[in-house]
Amino acid sequence: MRRIALRWPALRRLTSLPDYNTRVDVDKIKLSKPKRPGSWVGLEGLSDRNKDSLIPDTLAKMEEDEREGVVTATSLMAAGRQKLSLEERKARRRLLSDLGVPGFRDFITQQNLAIQRKPAEILQLNIGLYCNQACNHCHVESSPKRKEMMDEKTAERCIELLKTSSTVKTLDITGGAPEMNSQFRRLVEAATAEGVEVIDRCNLTVLLEPDQADLVDFLADHRVRVVASLPCYSAKNVNMQRGNKVFERSIEGLLRLNDRGYGKEGSGLFLDLVYNPIGAFLPPPQEALEAKYKEELMDAFGIEFNGLFTITNMPIKRFADFLYRRGELKDYMELLVRNFNPSTVDSVMCTSTVSVGWDGKIYDCDFNQQLAMELSVPTATTEPTPVCDVFAIDSLDDMSQIPVRLDSHCFGCTAGMGSSCQGEVA
Repeated sequence: MRRIALRWPALRRLTSLPDYNTRVDVDKIKLSKPKRPGSWVGLEGLSDRNKDSLIPDTLAKMEEDEREGVVTATSLMAAGRQKLSLEERKARRRLLSDLGVPGFRDFITQQNLAIQRKPAEILQLNIGLYCNQACNHCHVESSPKRKEMMDEKTAERCIELLKTSSTVKTLDITGGAPEMNSQFRRLVEAATAEGVEVIDRCNLTVLLEPDQADLVDFLADHRVRVVASLPCYSAKNVNMQRGNKVFERSIEGLLRLNDRGYGKEGSGLFLDLVYNPIGAFLPPPQEALEAKYKEELMDAFGIEFNGLFTITNMPIKRFADFLYRRGELKDYMELLVRNFNPSTVDSVMCTSTVSVGWDGKIYDCDFNQQLAMELSVPTATTEPTPVCDVFAIDSLDDMSQIPVRLDSHCFGCTAGMGSSCQGEVA
């Protein structure tokens, strides 16, 4: 593949998407020197194999990663540190800018483009980083060792904002595994009572956790839309990205959802899947990949679902570390810039989504949230308040004049057909 140097004039002349060509048979895609993930052993005995929690297996895998020198939140806590130092966080963020990548705002300005905030349609809450998995692409670095969780006071304030923000039609709840947060069900009940659509970003394996036996019924009773992560329809690729035993537990989770009516035509219970690439390449075309997923999952397991979203991996946190260890971070950033699609700019999710962290701080998107790219609140004085949080505003309408914060990772949302939590945007 011909390399194109990252010089702005040359990039401005590009109109094609040279790397938007990933094939839809994603189970055939292989990375060099993969670990040996667990294999699929069949449907027989599936429930018996998955009756216990996934958490012990996740912790064992994390310990193995730490022995290999992978820097994780867990290893920091084991060393008596709660988080990276300020300098270390700056260094992590500088990784992208030091690669010679053009500044995103300057890049789009040169093309007479701009990202403008619109009225908020989606309120996305990241209600905690605790999770029963520790996926190697996770941009929030969730795991069973993370204890950051949204408290009742913050959750109640989010409910108040939902009521006072007339343009918000969807509450999008994510994590971590959001269902394992004590405020999850309260948020779902309050939002559905207001007639707001609720999305649960579900890792599927949480449905099998011993203390979540009634979760599928709860989701169905409240007509929650389930958006479920499944990065491939093959056991090898899923387990490589998400951990041993995750594929078979995901399949059982999907079967339980189907049994309750999710994904079935006419049920009104919507089940969408999410595809993330396993390596440094763009997702395949969303519509074609959805057809492939439906064929493979129906033929192999009798599984039905409504739609599929393709999401480009952002070059931050665990995925950036994954690329760095493989010596692919620079190549991946070049790929994102080389495949910039101007038609995505007006529809990227930060234009109509507001992201709230577990501590109540407000961000443009979940990715900016994980990079601590905080927003400021305009005030009547000359100096804005330093941090925008749910207690600093009366409605999401108050955010209309706050500019969107941009950085080099934003190329991930504008490459190919674009990427958002709702899939392609172009």
